[in-house]
Amino acid sequence: MRRSKKLLAGAALAVGVVLSTGGTGIGWAADGGVREKGVESRNEMWAKKYPNQYNSWKETSQNDEITDLVAKKPQLAVLWAGYGFAKDYNAPRGHFYALQSNINTLRTGAPVGPATGPMPTACWTCKSPDVPRLMDEQGELEYFTGKWAKYGHEMANSIGCADCHDSQTAQLKISRPYLLRGLEAVGVDTAKITKNDMRSLACAQCHSEYYFKDTEWTDKDGNKKVAKVVTLPWDNGLTAEDMEKYYDDIGFNDWVHKISKAPMVKAQHPGYEIFRSGIHAKSGVSCADCHMPTQKGEGGTYSDHHIASPMANIDTVCLNCHEQSAEDLKAVVENKLARKEQLMEIAMDNLAKAHLEAGKAWELGATEAEMKGILLDIRHAQWKWDYSIASHGSFFHAPEETLRLLSVANETAQAARLKLVQVLAKHGAVEYMAPDFSTKDKAQALAGVALPAEIAEKEKFRATLLKEWEKQAAEKGLLDPETRKGMSNKTSYNKGA
Repeated sequence: MRRSKKLLAGAALAVGVVLSTGGTGIGWAADGGVREKGVESRNEMWAKKYPNQYNSWKETSQNDEITDLVAKKPQLAVLWAGYGFAKDYNAPRGHFYALQSNINTLRTGAPVGPATGPMPTACWTCKSPDVPRLMDEQGELEYFTGKWAKYGHEMANSIGCADCHDSQTAQLKISRPYLLRGLEAVGVDTAKITKNDMRSLACAQCHSEYYFKDTEWTDKDGNKKVAKVVTLPWDNGLTAEDMEKYYDDIGFNDWVHKISKAPMVKAQHPGYEIFRSGIHAKSGVSCADCHMPTQKGEGGTYSDHHIASPMANIDTVCLNCHEQSAEDLKAVVENKLARKEQLMEIAMDNLAKAHLEAGKAWELGATEAEMKGILLDIRHAQWKWDYSIASHGSFFHAPEETLRLLSVANETAQAARLKLVQVLAKHGAVEYMAPDFSTKDKAQALAGVALPAEIAEKEKFRATLLKEWEKQAAEKGLLDPETRKGMSNKTSYNKGA
């Protein structure tokens, strides 16, 4: 019998596609739709009925700073050598900038046409309400077929209203079918839903671990195609170990590490999964309770769509439940973060050294038989490290689980390094020391990242094809240029833009 009932329990979870948010208490009327059919992806069109929600959503534009995490944590370039994240990885900004961040990152490359570039269409999936619009218009499999640049002219609106709400009713909606399939895979009855669970599942559509599954299909004209479908690896359950086993069993790798040759899996952002293991979820608290508190506005109360850390609203969010002063609660959270940071740094250092030591072993003539167990240790250690921190707020959502995973990741990385000592000694490198990776430049050099060339190609793309996309989107009526007035255009490689 599958373990899903316990993993997703809380309020007898059962999921349906559409759910009422519970009346006007959070600002939605019974006749709240914004169009008769189809998906309204333009956020400003929702503002006509829901100005409070829209204006608070626009406040996410205030979080526009670029924090270059590869510069802050140079180990990352080594850990992700051979993968796009080694080039460019920044802390998340507000939802207002989600689409822009996806376009600007070096990870999405510099395509010159609809069939070029390194990434599939699936890389748009969590960045825009134009995604459910295209799925509605073209079908899910067609949407997931082809290159990222195929839909550049269609992606005009950043994460917003239609990502979570039905355009005909304004009720909460699961707009990404893969979440329903993921829930069904762990035995959840998707015929029903509770209000409280939906207030987290709307977020889980994007704040979950996933991979791109090659899926063969035939279009209406009889053409055989392969779609890279976003898939949640939940068949065994929602823990890091459950998903590790899933990936191992199907032999899935996101990439082969450029230095160590280890078959790697990149954790995406398993926020929902790790949240489910924490005390807030087990107490029946939803994502929206903390990240979208009720506010008073013109016409009544509404859910604040300025989604950010609850620490910015301690008095109106946290202190409703916690009998502490704001200062004491901040100190508790800061302590949790410091503990996570300490263990994370130790694990990252050991993982980076394990990759580099494995690379040296290969260079000296190590055999696949000698390296097989070592590479599996590296794969599993990095997966647990990545899973524990990729959702950013894990240290708050589930601090015990986060520290457990980091500890196991570090122990497994150290086990790999102990085995490597023997292999290196056997091949005459008893005193080998991993090279210095203490700066972004040094770490990216070890990872083989040609950053100047990557930046030059990206800037050319932004000055040419991107401008064509924006022009086409405006001509089609998908983009109102007025909605982008005042938007900063910072990147990790051009912060003054």
